[in-house]
Amino acid sequence: MAEKLVIIGNGMAPGRMLEHLFDADPQRYDVTIFNAEPRVNYNRLMLSPVLSGEKTYEDIITHGDDWYAANRVTLHKASPVTSIDRAARTVTSANGIVASYDKLVIATGSSPFIPPLPGRDLAGVVTYRDLDDVDTMLRACERGGRAVVLGGGLLGLEAAAGLRQRGMDVTVLHLAPTLMERQLDPAGGYLLEKAFAERGIKVVTRATTKEILGSGKVEAVRLEGGAEFPADLFVMAVGIRPSTALAKAAGLAVNRGIVVDDQMRTDDPAIYALGECAEHRGACYGLVAPLYEMGDVLAKTLLAQGAAYQGSVTSTKLKVTGIDLFSAGDFAEGEDREEIVLRDATAGVYKRLVLKNDRIIGAVLYGETADGPWFFDMLKKGTDTRDMRDTLIFGQAYQGRPLDPMAAVAALPDDAEICGCNGVCKGKITGAISGKGLTGLDDVRAHTKASASCGSCTHLVEQLLHLTLGDGYNPAAVKPICPCTVYSHGDVRRLIVAKGLKSIPAVMQELQWNTSCGCAKCRPALNYYLVSEWPGEYEDDSQSRFINERVHANIQKDGTYSVVPRMWGGMTSPKELRAIADVADKFAIPAVKVTGGQRID
Repeated sequence: MAEKLVIIGNGMAPGRMLEHLFDADPQRYDVTIFNAEPRVNYNRLMLSPVLSGEKTYEDIITHGDDWYAANRVTLHKASPVTSIDRAARTVTSANGIVASYDKLVIATGSSPFIPPLPGRDLAGVVTYRDLDDVDTMLRACERGGRAVVLGGGLLGLEAAAGLRQRGMDVTVLHLAPTLMERQLDPAGGYLLEKAFAERGIKVVTRATTKEILGSGKVEAVRLEGGAEFPADLFVMAVGIRPSTALAKAAGLAVNRGIVVDDQMRTDDPAIYALGECAEHRGACYGLVAPLYEMGDVLAKTLLAQGAAYQGSVTSTKLKVTGIDLFSAGDFAEGEDREEIVLRDATAGVYKRLVLKNDRIIGAVLYGETADGPWFFDMLKKGTDTRDMRDTLIFGQAYQGRPLDPMAAVAALPDDAEICGCNGVCKGKITGAISGKGLTGLDDVRAHTKASASCGSCTHLVEQLLHLTLGDGYNPAAVKPICPCTVYSHGDVRRLIVAKGLKSIPAVMQELQWNTSCGCAKCRPALNYYLVSEWPGEYEDDSQSRFINERVHANIQKDGTYSVVPRMWGGMTSPKELRAIADVADKFAIPAVKVTGGQRID
């Protein structure tokens, strides 16, 4: 006689688990499913395309009614379970259905986090989690108007893109300094914000929401500081929490999620937890790949095949048409880590690999993501990258090929534009070099105007001089700010103005920095230049004003501290000099010197 398997929840994780179960032994269990939603199983990853109009609900159904019938599954729609009786081994739904079980799977998923904001109960305030939420937003789109989305993570940005595509005026409010800060570093976040601005979506970062305004329905959103944004629709997408109330009421072990072992078993041997509601080795997962891995393990466990879930390394992709983004692993900075960075400002490409002991531990790709799965596979397998280090960042296709730093510019056709300011193509530059006997950058500027305006194409022009003249080209030595860039202090200041760059991530991307976040030399310089050029617009970055990356002072062997204040740009004032003199007198400093780094030691 078949065992009774009851499943609470009908999302993607239990759906995948049942597919494995039925493929291996379709007669082993009589399955009953309780679904809180009034519908069959569908692919929640495709909610954003439904919102944007690229797909319909029918397009995203995973298991239709025929599938349940063919596998003898009893599906109770619109029947949320309200209680579990572990002693009697039964579950009871809100509409009075009672089902007994031999084995029970709790797959209640997660619930959207709703910040305790005044006005959160107004009409027009919605979350973004299921098809009902999408239907609510689609009705709002029919009326048109303005939408404000709270949250610049995956769901919030997908909601914003869908609403904009439906014709609404959209603003995204995000608490952190950059978008998707959990999945992207600041450089990737900058490019993402730029892409959304190009789509007509306003993004406000460092935004702390104070209250939702309206009489009966939402009319505006107010931030701390007083700024207000008119809104006919307010979408909350600030995170999720595992749905554990049912398990907790039944007396099961619950931390952040329902605690499970490597077989997805709770502390009751007859009950399992699966998906976003489960907590395994202290971790809860909100992405689909780990949920599928859990489902595979649970199916094998229910078939007594001895599988064990070991946890998951996750990767992320944003489902917004026209935006290519991939993120995986751990990309935080650390003394024991290295990074390889590739930037192409013209193409809007940014690639960063974080390595530890010659193995990839994190990756961020924007604009060109075809190699994401390859990098992710190496990350999961711990592949040693020493033998491919020089070409690793260029992707799988470049492995085994010699690295030629001139290859990219050499491959450009003659009609490729090099200098956008003056409309000068590659062929005109190389022709002038050969035909007029030009030998240096100033000659090219004089005869073609390439690199004569903003100068951001200077590096490309120099590469063309190298390609055309070979060893006959001897460029004048230009001292860059630091190893992070090829540009000097003067070039950077000029380009900040010429290109209208108003943030450190913008400077680093558009000027193709060699690192992701700069260093202790260039960050203070960029911060100073931006404060100087855009007073009132640029927000001073206090982290970039530190004497070093971690502390304000250096401890000495005798227990005292040395403090080395910087004179920004080599400039100071009588007031500051008096303050320094007072400190020197107070602590009986015998001598004061000015260092080459514009500091007083």
